[in-house]
Amino acid sequence: MDHQPSSPPAASAPLQQANRRLLRRLLLITVAMFGFGFALAPLYDVFCAITGLNGKTAGQAATVEPMAVDETRVVTVEFVANLNVNAPWEFAPKVARMAVHPGQYYQTQFHARNLTDQPMVGQAIPSVAPGLAAQHFQKIECFCFVQQPFQPGEARDMPVTFRIDPALPPEVRTVTLSYTFFKRDGV
Repeated sequence: MDHQPSSPPAASAPLQQANRRLLRRLLLITVAMFGFGFALAPLYDVFCAITGLNGKTAGQAATVEPMAVDETRVVTVEFVANLNVNAPWEFAPKVARMAVHPGQYYQTQFHARNLTDQPMVGQAIPSVAPGLAAQHFQKIECFCFVQQPFQPGEARDMPVTFRIDPALPPEVRTVTLSYTFFKRDGV
């Protein structure tokens, strides 16, 4: 008995076309999802910079305009230092917290040291918590505004001059200024 392959039924041609359409749609959706995921981080940063959410602070000095000091109010500012994974640095605040009057200028310092035998460049990324306080935390001078070159074994204290805007909602009694220090590659 000779078996000849039978030709596909006539109904399979529309099925193949439907499968091809479905495949094209799925590929288009995959490309669109990848593009959206790629663009999400920059869009999120822009959104946070505009709204002050997620503790993002401006990466530049605040305008120095006079404002009244509220000596009847005290806000605790906590300072936190974080290192990027496997970062070859020492990095810590000189003081853990300060009691400040909104509207008054204060200065503190963070200490950093290159633990390697090679020159390196670091960059600090700030964050303020709670997120609502970010728009009221004004950095006048900050080591985070520029990259920090370090020679092998070099250590230094890096200043932060800041003030809290008296418009900070009264229920916010503690503000945390946190920095993550990264090693800049290729610089």
